[in-house]
Amino acid sequence: MRKLSLFGTVVATLAAALALPVRSPEAQEPITVKIATIAPENTPWEKQLKNLKRHLESKSGGRLKVKLFMGGSLGGEKALVRRCSQGTIQIVGVSTGAAASLVPELNVIELPYLFDSEAQADRALDSVGGRVFNAALEKRGFGFMLWAENGFRSLYTKGSAVQTVADLAGRRMRSQESAPHINMYKAFGAEPVPIDATNVLTSLQTGVVEGFDNTPLFAFASSWYQAAEHVTLTEHIYQPGIVMFSKEWHDTTLPEDLRPLFSAIPAEMVQEGRNAVRAMNPILIKNLERAGLTVHRLSAAQRSEFATRAKTSWNGTLAKSGPTARAILKQLQSAR
Repeated sequence: MRKLSLFGTVVATLAAALALPVRSPEAQEPITVKIATIAPENTPWEKQLKNLKRHLESKSGGRLKVKLFMGGSLGGEKALVRRCSQGTIQIVGVSTGAAASLVPELNVIELPYLFDSEAQADRALDSVGGRVFNAALEKRGFGFMLWAENGFRSLYTKGSAVQTVADLAGRRMRSQESAPHINMYKAFGAEPVPIDATNVLTSLQTGVVEGFDNTPLFAFASSWYQAAEHVTLTEHIYQPGIVMFSKEWHDTTLPEDLRPLFSAIPAEMVQEGRNAVRAMNPILIKNLERAGLTVHRLSAAQRSEFATRAKTSWNGTLAKSGPTARAILKQLQSAR
């Protein structure tokens, strides 16, 4: 009797287990995806990343739950790049200069005066950009998602204005922590001081540096412009942003059927991001003047002087940008 009773209990337990509903993939807990950036809130960058969030959540049928971390809340750019390669942050939106800290081939994009216009940059990046950098990105643990927009960087200074290369001689200028920026300032005769973006405003206010370079939008979004008196529209480096994902996480944790979402971002999402930033630039330059900064526009001869001197820094940067850097440069130049 005891055996029959035990047998009945086992049968009943199995029957109850078999009767439990099987949860479909859609019913499982969503997969959390973190997107981190130093870009501030209430900017076109946030809007673009929110569009990316909606796209991933919608196309995954709700199986992905995307969380945005803006304004450097998870660390500075170089830290974000490192954590993405390790898989602790799934997606980062950073400048190509920051991404180059682990993927030096990306330095090629930021060679000063490589591009003369936004149209040249768009043609190069859209036709060959993602492809020529794929191998380098994957080798360092990343996958390419899309290009974002920072734009053409110009010079912001305290004290006297900069209108010629000689005006930079000996000036302590905040430099992004990457080879094209450091080498360019050295070519100009300035003293580059590499400082993470989260510490620049304090360094300007305390006199650690006498100026910086960035785009009008970033100068406003970061409030750096408040510590400057002059802006010289040298437009020396075109700097895109890059949104990339952790290949380790993508290849080992993300369900296989969701992986194509990360390498098939609609082209219109890229162009919308560019257009939003570019539409603001003329307004922002006027706002710089209203804020009390003197805006200096270069003549063709002045711009040529800056470009000629800046290009003497190319060889030093290419030497530090990986064995394929020169081949990548040729492809970008041809695609312009």
